[in-house]
Amino acid sequence: MFLAFIAGLCGFGLRPRATLELPGPNPRLDRVLELIAACRYSFHDLSLIEVEPGRGTPRFNMPFELGLAIGLRQHRQTKHEWFVFEARRFRLQRSLSDLNGVDPHIHHAEPQRVLVELTNALVRAARQPTIHELTEVYRFLHRGAERIREANVGLFGARAFRDLVVLARDFVARELA
Repeated sequence: MFLAFIAGLCGFGLRPRATLELPGPNPRLDRVLELIAACRYSFHDLSLIEVEPGRGTPRFNMPFELGLAIGLRQHRQTKHEWFVFEARRFRLQRSLSDLNGVDPHIHHAEPQRVLVELTNALVRAARQPTIHELTEVYRFLHRGAERIREANVGLFGARAFRDLVVLARDFVARELA
């Protein structure tokens, strides 16, 4: 799913950003707020909010960050647009009923559906890649991700994220321009 979001956003000519790319001395919350405020769009995938075995408590970073994006939009009257993604229909109404009336983009935990839902979310974007083009970016990124995983001992660090974005953007510039 992570790779599908990166590939899809790069396919639209966007530069994906993520809170995991924000190491540094400032408090994490300040860095998250600055990142949201600096971006035109934010995409919040709530599908992985589950109790992890042995932890007993789910992580609520994604819904919290969604709330920050909504708050910034309301408070600052900015043009920031936020989108909610979910794996299952009607789960958002049960888990976050304050968002009743918001139609989440349902991807069924399938990378191909993430790409389709990104095209639905970004239907007004200037660049409109086809699903076939987005799938090409995703496949290329998926193949390259193994090298990045090995070099960085995982994909969920600042350097690995940057490498994934560079790989996908280079492919888009070379193959889809």
